[in-house]
Amino acid sequence: MRSPAGAAAHHNPQPTTPMKRCLSLLALFLLPSFTLAGPFGIEITGGKTDLTNVVVRFPVPKGDPIAANVVELSVGGTVPAQLTGPALTDDPAVKQYLVFVVPKLKAGETITAKPNTVNYVVAPPHFEFVEKAGEPLELVYVSPSGKRPVLQYFNLRHDPKDHYYTFKPFHNVYDPATGKTMLTNTSAKTAKDGQFPHHRGLFFGFNRISFGEKQSADVWHGTDNVFSQHDKMLSTEAGEVLGRHRSEISWNGKDGKPFATENREVTAYATAGGTMIDWSTILSTKLDKVRLDGDPQHAGFHFRANMEVSKNGKENTYYVRPDGKGKIGETRNWDPKGANKQTIGLPWNAVSIVVGGQRYTVLRVNHPENPGETRGSERDYGRFGDYFEYDLTPEKPLKLKYRVWVQAGEMTVEQCQAIADAFVNPPATKAAAAK
Repeated sequence: MRSPAGAAAHHNPQPTTPMKRCLSLLALFLLPSFTLAGPFGIEITGGKTDLTNVVVRFPVPKGDPIAANVVELSVGGTVPAQLTGPALTDDPAVKQYLVFVVPKLKAGETITAKPNTVNYVVAPPHFEFVEKAGEPLELVYVSPSGKRPVLQYFNLRHDPKDHYYTFKPFHNVYDPATGKTMLTNTSAKTAKDGQFPHHRGLFFGFNRISFGEKQSADVWHGTDNVFSQHDKMLSTEAGEVLGRHRSEISWNGKDGKPFATENREVTAYATAGGTMIDWSTILSTKLDKVRLDGDPQHAGFHFRANMEVSKNGKENTYYVRPDGKGKIGETRNWDPKGANKQTIGLPWNAVSIVVGGQRYTVLRVNHPENPGETRGSERDYGRFGDYFEYDLTPEKPLKLKYRVWVQAGEMTVEQCQAIADAFVNPPATKAAAAK
């Protein structure tokens, strides 16, 4: 009998009721395993708005060991839970979190989650990392129907002989249903392979970087042999709730020497109806100052759709913003000559595209703790994001966090807002008596 209580290689994509779980798993035993004194639960209280796909991250009290892989919700149903280390932007003093996803939480609602351990005869659905020599790292979701690709980390080391193909790491995103369709634009061998192939997947950089004695760098386009490179993997975690990796990336100038170091972390969660991704980074330097600057089209954190969209975008692509659904082919872009206030400080933005004959919507949420002023950019070929100016110093590293949601079909403003609010204003949690 397989018991995942001490493992981190399982994942359940959506909440199930106890009855459904018993039907799907013929031999299943619930074994309460919390060692805290007395009946124990986690009280979760919503904020001012209704939330969907709510990631609950309960900090495990120091000295109170926990073994749990599910939580039973007081509103009914059981959802997977996973013990993890702290995320990149967490308080490092907290060594362990119990993480699970609550499908819905109404404004002001308080529910209780009771942790338990389930022993499975067959391993439940879960995330796994797949690594093959000379190929990008893959995060897959394993279920009875097979292995579904979720994310690809393009972590090939820079090759001067194949510079354009390898000059920056990024993440590709697969469709959330079958994993057979890559929704993002991957790497290209030359600048002529399609329209603007320097835009790749979920990616981050700046095209106007200055430092030292009049030195400059453009890690966005990789011009003059400038490149950023995956140097090493710092950590990986994979289980029933999430798959996460953290990597160290060097930013290198025209002379091939690093001027900044990035720790980048990307997490995919088990959510029903789509793929939810948290992307965060800490960029630091040992130099006196590194000036990060650019323009809305070539700096910051962006999503770039599959190259197919560059051919059908004018007929199919539209954006959903906090002020409503835009028209097909209509885009908004910050311009210093007449800055459009609708492009400044957007809390979230979403693009709706068609890839492989199927419509998908990609929501990108900006966290208010990220630096401003943010200046947005949109293109009908599915590249969108924002940038800001920043002076990087040893005392002031750059810290960023975003959430990306990908689903088949369309989304309303209300749906986008509910996911964004769950990221920006997560529910309060505290230990409580189990109900």
